[in-house]
Order: sequence, then C-alpha cells, then structure tokens
Amino acid sequence: MNWINNYVRPRINSIFSRRETPENLWTKCDSCGTMLFHRELSDNLNVCTSCGHHMAISPRDRFKALFDGGIFTEVDVPEPVSDPLHFRDQKKYPDRMREARRKTGEDEAMLVAQGEIGRTPIVATAQDFSFMGGSMGMYVGNSIVAAAERAVQRKCPLVLFSAAGGARMQEGILSLMQMPRTTVAVQMLKEAGLPYIVVLTHPTTGGVTASYAMLGDVHIAEPNALICFAGPRVIEQTIREKLPEGFQRAEYLLDHGMLDRVTPRTEMREELIQITRMLMGLPPAVRGELPAPDQTEALPEPVAAAPAPAPAKEAAPAKAPAPAKDAPKDKAKDKK
Repeated sequence: MNWINNYVRPRINSIFSRRETPENLWTKCDSCGTMLFHRELSDNLNVCTSCGHHMAISPRDRFKALFDGGIFTEVDVPEPVSDPLHFRDQKKYPDRMREARRKTGEDEAMLVAQGEIGRTPIVATAQDFSFMGGSMGMYVGNSIVAAAERAVQRKCPLVLFSAAGGARMQEGILSLMQMPRTTVAVQMLKEAGLPYIVVLTHPTTGGVTASYAMLGDVHIAEPNALICFAGPRVIEQTIREKLPEGFQRAEYLLDHGMLDRVTPRTEMREELIQITRMLMGLPPAVRGELPAPDQTEALPEPVAAAPAPAPAKEAAPAKAPAPAKDAPKDKAKDKK
C-alpha cells in the first residue's frame, strides 16, 4: 500500500499534470545580458528595458506600432524573375529563398504599406534584416518604386526604414542596377514636392547607404545603429590604423553632420508625426482616439416643433391706386 501511495500515484499525477513550457519566453539582451520577459520586450518594441539596447524588429511588428491602431494596408509589389543568373554557391539561390521565407514568414526582404499616423496619410516601407541580411535585390528595387508611385498617387509622404547588409550577390549586376532605379524613384517624390523621410536602423551598409538610404529630406537614426558603406573592420585593415571609438555609429554621424536626429524607437512614432505634418504644412496632430472636433460653434439641441396652424384663406388682392396722370381729369369733373 505504501508503494502505491508513495510512488505510483505521484508518478501518475505528474504525468497527467505535466505542462509544456515554451522555450521563447525569455530573451537575453545582447548588450547587458539581462534576461527579458517576451511580453515586456514586445511591449517596449524590442528595446531592452535595462540598458536601452535596440534589438532587431520585423517590419510587420514595426508597422503595427507605427500606424494608427496598428491598421495598415499592404501595397502590391511586382514580382521579379526568381533566379535570373541561375546562381549557386553552397546552395542554390531558390533554396536559400525558400529557407528565408520559411524562417521569416515573409515573401521578401522589404514590406510596403499605407495607412495613417496621427491622422496623416503616409506610405511606409521597411527592410527585414533577418531575410538574407536585408540584401537589396530586384524585389527591393521594385518595392521602392511601387512605394514612390503610391505616395505620388496619394500625395502623401514616404517613410523608409532601412536595414541591410548591401546588395544581393546572388543577383549580381541586376542588384546593383537597383541603385539608380531607386534614385529615380526618389526623384519622382522630389518633383511632386512630397517629403521623403529615411529612418536608418542597425545595420545600414553597402549599396543601400550609397543610394536611397542617404537621399532623404530628413535622416533619422536609431541609437547606436551602424551606418556605413564599408565596415569599420575593413577600413582598419585597409588603412592599418585604429579608428576612433564609436566610428560609423549613429551618434558619431550626428556629431559630424550626416544625420538630423537620433531618436529611440519608442519615440519614433511621435517624431514622424510631427515631422510629416510640418513638412506637409498641416497643423499639429490632434491627440486621442476620436476625430478632430469641429471648429464651428455647437448648435443647441433641436426642440420638438409645435403643430403648424391651419392655413388661412387667401385675402382678395387690393386694387392698385389710380395713376397720377388721371388726377387732372378728376379735378376737371369737380369743377363742372
């Protein structure tokens, strides 16, 4: 009896009461090593609550925090040729694409959306660094062209979030051709008089920095983001000198005049609302969930009207007075 009570029954209870614990409940900060609960980290937009380190965030999660109510509509992007050069290194290019799509759940390295921020219509596009390093290929070029065309069509600003390791080598010269293509797309916005705002995130390097990422009207960066063409390690090996501390980081570029602002991710939405409305010549945004109140005076509530009286009979029309020219004739008759 003791064997059943002490061993068998607890064993059965432990089997049926066992619960599987997810493995992704906690995330370790890459900077300070603090263990962060996944809900707390998600609510803070993947920014460490201990040291403020900005971790990677997907374009879809970024748009949910950016647009009013998290509501946005994706913009269709023309599909390019899947494997134009039949490139193969350790894997075939189509195999790498399938692996990246399975890992991220996205079709490509850039997402284009339209919606409102602070009641201001915008078109936004963001790169996903987890999709093959956010590399710039033909699809990325098509995305920026489609975003610029939609912004011109809607007559609204274009906001771009860059995060890339450069051009996609699997597409060779076709990926490098996206640099002039995107430059032409930005020029479309300039000719239409529409703002083009670039938010540079970690990292933004290579041909992306040499093209559309540095052509904005306003350049904002997230804290400690690496922004460069060639990385600091390559430069140190080339010039054989030690680079200054923080070289090619967002704060360094801000001090040297290459950026306009360095804004934390949690404050980026309010910053973009203020800048877009200012550049579009609009008044400051109305805070709150309700639409802006009407500026006209409020009318009093309608009062129940009294029953209308019965219509009166029309009176006979009065005779018109005699004309003045008849007056002398009447005087003549009186004299007679």
